[in-house]
Amino acid sequence: MPDASTALITDDAVVLGLLAVTLGAVFWTASRPGGFWKKFYNIVPALLVCYLVPALYNSFGLIDGAASGLYPMARDYLLPSALVLFCVAMDIGAILRLGPKAVIMFLTGTVGVVIGAWVSFWAMGLIHPETVAGETWRGMTTVAGSWIGGGANQAAMKEVFEVEPTLFGQFIAIDVIVANLWLAVLLFLAPRADAFDRWVNADTSAIESLKQQIASYQAEHARIPSMADFMLIFAIALGITGLSHFLAAPLVEWVRSLPLEWRLQDYSLDSRFFWIVVFATTFGVLLSFSRARQLEGAGASTIGSVFLYVLIATIGMQMDLKSLADRPTLLALGVIWIAVHAVLLIGVAKLIRAPLFFLAVGSQANIGGAASAPVVASAFHPSLAPVGVLLAVVGYALGTYFAYLTGIGLQFMAG
Repeated sequence: MPDASTALITDDAVVLGLLAVTLGAVFWTASRPGGFWKKFYNIVPALLVCYLVPALYNSFGLIDGAASGLYPMARDYLLPSALVLFCVAMDIGAILRLGPKAVIMFLTGTVGVVIGAWVSFWAMGLIHPETVAGETWRGMTTVAGSWIGGGANQAAMKEVFEVEPTLFGQFIAIDVIVANLWLAVLLFLAPRADAFDRWVNADTSAIESLKQQIASYQAEHARIPSMADFMLIFAIALGITGLSHFLAAPLVEWVRSLPLEWRLQDYSLDSRFFWIVVFATTFGVLLSFSRARQLEGAGASTIGSVFLYVLIATIGMQMDLKSLADRPTLLALGVIWIAVHAVLLIGVAKLIRAPLFFLAVGSQANIGGAASAPVVASAFHPSLAPVGVLLAVVGYALGTYFAYLTGIGLQFMAG
């Protein structure tokens, strides 16, 4: 990625303004009723453009995503706030009626990461043995930890398999590049879900029912929002986010003080971000049973979507498209890995007739975790974002164990 000294814009206030203008331009052009932009957005989803344009800014040195503090800000403050607002409007009963296919696809995604690591290691051993020579397998374990769980699981694998810093840095790059490319693919496919669902003969009635219930609730309670409505929405979103941070900090300290033999860290229970997401989601769900749900009529989930799009832009600015050429063979390893993951998901979706929504969210709950699973889910409908969060939380618990299993297999293959 560009050095901070070489990026044209290094002031986060200016970068945030640039991202805001970019998002505004995307939505303005996407709202055009006809002409070039209408045809363009029929092919390329607006959500994907919001993601890729900041990636181009970063790739060509206009900004420095790695040095910016905007992504941590959006992840820690705007994402929990968005989750609260999405959950306030949700229908818990309808989500539970989505059935077991979401969980099956999530677990398929987990298995796909494990098998994909082994297949890609074997394949590159045939195609380009130098790529997987030496200690490469150790670095792959950190990607497995990240793609099944998250950053805490990735760090755990670094320590467990004693991955040296240079190798760790190389695979962090592969993790980010391949995961972001896959996110772009899923965002591109989301508007084309109907074609996929027809191909697998999926039953989407539960998903459509949930969307209709949310739409009906919004229509029934829709009103011209007042200043008091906006301030209440603001207060609930940021207030619950602040409370989540307040509760997460001492809880993490307590978990870290426990004896190591309890191994609670294996479940990412010592991750502050994990607990912030859990608390924000939980409080949001509880509020959905209260009068606070009526704020959906004033646009609560719409404001949540604004927060989420800022997060999407900051995720995009982490990606350096030019770095794809730095280590092409390692990139090939990552592409084969994610391809196996994808093929397995498609095969199981066809077998159990699971809709694309379950495939996409089940995959991203593994690969991207709680920071991006709601992004993919909301690409189908904002009311579905909590489904991505719930599955991602399960991934945090499974990450260390399945990544360790992956590492043992890779170690055996490496001889």
